[in-house]
Amino acid sequence: MALNKPIGDWHGRCVWIIGASSGIGAATARLLLERGASVAVSARRAPLLETLCEGQPRALAVPLDITDGPSLHAARERIVDNGWRIDLVLVVAGGYHAMRADSFDLRQANQLLDLNLRGVYNCLDAVLPALLKQGGGGIGIVASVAGYGGLPKALAYGPTKAALINLTETLYLDLARRGIGVYQINPGFVDTGLTAGNDFDMPALITPEAAAKALLSGLERGRFHIHFPRRFSNSMRLLRLLPYSAYFWMVRKVTGL
Repeated sequence: MALNKPIGDWHGRCVWIIGASSGIGAATARLLLERGASVAVSARRAPLLETLCEGQPRALAVPLDITDGPSLHAARERIVDNGWRIDLVLVVAGGYHAMRADSFDLRQANQLLDLNLRGVYNCLDAVLPALLKQGGGGIGIVASVAGYGGLPKALAYGPTKAALINLTETLYLDLARRGIGVYQINPGFVDTGLTAGNDFDMPALITPEAAAKALLSGLERGRFHIHFPRRFSNSMRLLRLLPYSAYFWMVRKVTGL
């Protein structure tokens, strides 16, 4: 069942991707450009954004730092000043640090909170007034299957993603009746710089390009909950339904941690 309005054609639509310098964000930007959308791309690494936009008249590089609220407001104004109506905002930016209880690092934990959670609230502060004034458009937030339940090495990362899952559910209840789409996006393991340092097996690892196709497929079908690769994400969802004794046993068995 489509909880958002399906998207049949990207031509004439403006999509703002925050976190587009590499990985899923960059792959999604390229695919949207191929499908006819105008795409504003944002991240801290301006040279990578400029490279992505080379030869693309419908692409606009708008560097920013998601942890810096004023830079998001300035970026929004630059997009609007370019004559674009923001039809969809995709918040893809995020970070990861492996962490367990015996290696707890408060500084790194706070960095993840600033980037993965407070940064998203900075985005909401910049874009919600515009979407509400328009009475339409949409916002998609990338969380993670790691937000479904507690996992080893995700002592700081997992809770930020669980919070984003809760946030998107709450946003949907507030915004759907106002004609604004909300999309909860939960990737599994994607072959990016964030996962390159993992020293454990990553089941169903996919490329950023495959992730981008799955993400756009979900948007086009009007899905609220977009998760991929489904053979892995569905198993994680089912795992969460187990009693805690079975859940903990299964996680330890599967991960070996």
